[in-house]
Amino acid sequence: MRRDIEFKTEDGITLRGWFYPGGAGAATVVMSHGFSATKEMHLDDFAAHFAGDGMNVLVYDNRNLGDSDSPLRGEIDPWQQIRDYRDAITYACSLEEVDATRIGIWGSSYSGAHVLVVGAIDRRVGCVVSQVPLIDGLENARRLIRSDLWAGLRAGLLADREARWRGEAAGMIPVIAEDGVSPCVLPTADSAAFFANITKERETRWENAVTLRSVEAFTEYKPGAYIADLSPTPLMLVVARDDHLTPAGLALGAYEQAMEPKKLLLLPGGHFDAYVGDAFATSAPQQAAWFKAHLGG
Repeated sequence: MRRDIEFKTEDGITLRGWFYPGGAGAATVVMSHGFSATKEMHLDDFAAHFAGDGMNVLVYDNRNLGDSDSPLRGEIDPWQQIRDYRDAITYACSLEEVDATRIGIWGSSYSGAHVLVVGAIDRRVGCVVSQVPLIDGLENARRLIRSDLWAGLRAGLLADREARWRGEAAGMIPVIAEDGVSPCVLPTADSAAFFANITKERETRWENAVTLRSVEAFTEYKPGAYIADLSPTPLMLVVARDDHLTPAGLALGAYEQAMEPKKLLLLPGGHFDAYVGDAFATSAPQQAAWFKAHLGG
C-alpha cells in the first residue's frame, strides 16, 4: 500500500508524493513527470507495476506543480528540476526500506530528459529508464513552432524578461490551446487531447498555465549532450515510433551516441500512447526487468 510522503529540497522547498514499498532492502526507483504534468497522470500505473515486481518506488510532483510547494506556480526550470531529482534520491536513501546502493531513476518526456543528465552526473544512480525524452529543446521547439512565428516568440520572451526586471509579475502562457488555435507551449492535437481527457478522468491539481520563462528555459536545454556520459550506468531508452512531440528521430539519433550498456525499446504509436494500453502493457514489464537486471532483485 502506497503512503504519502514529503521531503525538503536543499533550498527548503517541500516536495510531495507517494512511496510504494516493494520490500525492505529492495531496489528503489525514483520518478517524476514531464512538462507541467502531475503524478496522477499515469505515474501511479508505472509505480504500481514496479512495486508489484518487488521494487520500492518514490514518486513526487515537481516544484511549482501538483501537490508540491510553489514559490512561483507554473515555473518550470529544468536545471532546478534536476537538482530536485538529486534531492529526491538523497531523501529516498534515508528511508529504512531503501538500499542506497540500489537506486534507479525513471523519467518521461521532460523528466525523461532530466534522468539522462542526472544519470550522467550523479553516480549514486545504478540504472536509468528514459521514456519518450526531450533531446534538444531548441531543435524540438523548431519542430513544433512555425518558422514565421519565431520572431514573435523571441520578442515576447524578451518583453517578459524586461518586465520581470522592472519588478512586474512573470508572464504566463497556456500549456495547451483548448480552442486548438491559440498560442500555447504544446501545440499538438495529441497534447490537447491527453491533458483535456485525463483531467476529466482523474483528480489532479494540473493547471493549464506555465511561465513564459519556462518556455525560454525549454529552448536553452540540451539534455542529449549528456547521453554519452551515462556509461557505465545502464540506460534503457523508450521511443514511440510516431512521436512528433518529442520527435522519435531525435531520440533515435541520441541513442546512437549512448555507450553500453544500453537497450532501445521501440513502441508503436505516439508520445502519449506510451502511458496507456498495449504500449504500457508491453513496456512496463520490460522496464521493470531492466531495473531488476541491473539493480538486483
